[in-house]
Amino acid sequence: MAAERTKAYRATDLPEKMQALVAYAPGDYRLEEVDTPRAGEGEIIIRVEACGICAGDLKAYHGAPSFWGGAGTAPYIKAPMIPGHEFIGYIVEIGENVDDYAHHGDTGFQVGDRVISEQIVPRWNDLFSTTGRYWMDEQHDVYGFQNNVNGGFANYMKFPKGAINFKLPKDIPVEMACLIEPYACSKHGVDRAQISNEDVVVISGVGVIGLGMVGFAKRRNPKKLIALDLNDKRLEKAKEFGADEVLNPSKVDVVEHIKKQTGGYGADIYIEVAGHPNSVQQGLEILRKMGRFVEFSVFKDLVEVDWSIISDRKELDVLGGHLGPYCYPPTIEWIADGSLPTDGVVTHELPLSEWKEGFDMVDSGKDSIKVVLFPNEEYMKQ
Repeated sequence: MAAERTKAYRATDLPEKMQALVAYAPGDYRLEEVDTPRAGEGEIIIRVEACGICAGDLKAYHGAPSFWGGAGTAPYIKAPMIPGHEFIGYIVEIGENVDDYAHHGDTGFQVGDRVISEQIVPRWNDLFSTTGRYWMDEQHDVYGFQNNVNGGFANYMKFPKGAINFKLPKDIPVEMACLIEPYACSKHGVDRAQISNEDVVVISGVGVIGLGMVGFAKRRNPKKLIALDLNDKRLEKAKEFGADEVLNPSKVDVVEHIKKQTGGYGADIYIEVAGHPNSVQQGLEILRKMGRFVEFSVFKDLVEVDWSIISDRKELDVLGGHLGPYCYPPTIEWIADGSLPTDGVVTHELPLSEWKEGFDMVDSGKDSIKVVLFPNEEYMKQ
């Protein structure tokens, strides 16, 4: 049976202006009053419940060339724009014919539904979208980086037509629900790794996405799952989430250690999610010949490695990973039913007015894992 068509609803109580964090240039982010978005045809407006701060947000704030252009890359950010792509919220306004633009995701939305939208808003008409690979659209509109798809560091935000939207159970605690976006990325990275139960798997970097990868990789029942990080508290969490062994590269020669455990060969799979150049070279050395390297990080600067390891010495498979395509439904289900570990990942909850303190927490990484901003403070725990 076809889904019930979405009924348009024009809200009469939305304010003309709202509070939002606006990015103008590297280091030039301002909390200010902007126009509240309204729903046109095929569009949805949400009142933002919460929005996590991603490491990518920090790299954008600090002016990473991969975001702002440089070193031969075109600018990815279209400023001024509102950052924030790890959002959840409640529908307050619905435009006409929303279902007609729903290429994937749920349909039949109503005001009051708790929702999330996949990171990318595809155009649905290019080589990649028309062949099922929508997350690699050449016109790459990802929430929180371009001003035509503003993000969730604001009281309200718009889901444009063509967005991939999903309903969320209202009983998922906010500290679990706001992990859906990064955990969807975790699933895609693990899917790319093609883990079997005979593989020794190394995950380098156990921030939020890395911790999610530990949970997803454990479901694949690898022969051994090893987590690496410089932060011992995060390693403790990785152990709790299912890693068989955790190692701090500042305290242990991880290359030597892992090779000793594998008869001198090395690991079968290395997933790089630390986002540091040293982690890349480390992975190339840890892997056995004909191993598999999955790169999921966004780097602040260009990375230089010995590419001869990839070719002449080891003949490695090197794969990239980007976003969380086709991963939202299982991620939502498994977070909701407790199949994926989430306890303690969200360490700090702050109002939007304290965004700079939140950015600084993520930047230091010492006492925080996931910091979440609440643009509308009534959604914060009392």
